[in-house]
Amino acid sequence: MECAVYDTYVTKKDGRIMHFDVVVETSTVQEKAIEYGKEYLSHSGQAGQKMTSEECQFCHIQAAPPFVEKAIKQNGYWIQKMEGCPQ
Repeated sequence: MECAVYDTYVTKKDGRIMHFDVVVETSTVQEKAIEYGKEYLSHSGQAGQKMTSEECQFCHIQAAPPFVEKAIKQNGYWIQKMEGCPQ
């Protein structure tokens, strides 16, 4: 499966930066990727933080590893945690 990667930087409630990628099917529109990112923020205790097309920008297309493809098929997206994300 080819997937689109949206590079995302969100300012957390404590002022630090959360960096993660929202990974979706290539046919998914950016607005939906942002919705998925907001869902992740909610699950991470960061609901209500600003997340727009400024914070979540298309980066590239790549082949999805099997575990990412499975998550996308089940949930519509995969979050690749980078910096400042809760484990």
